[in-house]
Amino acid sequence: MTRPVPRVSYASYDPTRHLLLTPEDHEAPARVARLRELGIGDAPLPAFDAFARKLARTTRAPYAMVNFIDEHRQYFAGLYTPDGEQAPVELGPAPPSAQPGRVMARDHGYCPHVIVRRKALVLEDVCDYPRFAGNPVVDEIGIRSYLGAPLIDRTGMALGTVCVVDLERRPWGREGLETIKAMAAELVEQIHRMEQERGEEG
Repeated sequence: MTRPVPRVSYASYDPTRHLLLTPEDHEAPARVARLRELGIGDAPLPAFDAFARKLARTTRAPYAMVNFIDEHRQYFAGLYTPDGEQAPVELGPAPPSAQPGRVMARDHGYCPHVIVRRKALVLEDVCDYPRFAGNPVVDEIGIRSYLGAPLIDRTGMALGTVCVVDLERRPWGREGLETIKAMAAELVEQIHRMEQERGEEG
């Protein structure tokens, strides 16, 4: 059964730019329940860090994330940065249970758009798009380009995203789009295997 595509509305309005910025996410409560059922989404996992590293190397991007989103925040359960260890910038206030650099507010970045649209998003230069150029990550972190795709599981739920970003303009092109979509599908299969193993252990 095909899930209906949610209507996209925007919850955050920036009067200085006259633009609607952050998509309203009606599926967030159901997503949180599904993530809890899977046992993922609120802590770093070595498997997801390894996947982020693979994603960065495949796309030749300096930053890569496996990102899960709830009603208020984004959590990078998988994270790769140029130093291979810690994010060089603070992406948001991290709770005591999280490592710095793994948490970002829901109104930062472009993954919230991907998860609501349920489609991959290619931004070769965020400055070419007024709606996206006004995002806080541009000024605060220096993000210039973005490539991301949703993680849609066997139930039809959009669990989160996989994405890469760069501080320079990147001509991702059709190849980049197909790559990020293929990597998202690969990770979804990995999550399904984790779910199966979790069920067998239980």
